[in-house]
Amino acid sequence: MDTTVLIVDDSKLARIVMGKAIAALQPAWTRIEAGNADEAVAVVDAQPVNVAIVDFNMPGRDGLALVEELRARFPSMPLAVATANVQDEIIARARAANATFIAKPVTEEGIRGFISGAALRLRSAPR
Repeated sequence: MDTTVLIVDDSKLARIVMGKAIAALQPAWTRIEAGNADEAVAVVDAQPVNVAIVDFNMPGRDGLALVEELRARFPSMPLAVATANVQDEIIARARAANATFIAKPVTEEGIRGFISGAALRLRSAPR
């Protein structure tokens, strides 16, 4: 199964760092990027996406609003919120949306658990 991961962050550098970490863990996964929530919605409308990692602080809608929308549309999609804004309220909202919280700066070690869990979930999902 081809796996596509969507990286949503308004920082190009953050998307590059995240992409490199994902490539190190899952080199066969296709990585696509969006710079904000509206671009991300356009991407998922245009092509299948299996996993999404979303920044919290972005212009327009914040990442949690996007995660909530993605969760409503794709109930079983592995989702993560990545942010340096480590507040209990943000962590609680991410968990309420059944999303993993990842603290920035993102490292390969920091996302390993989410990526391996996502891979396992995708392998065991009904086809």
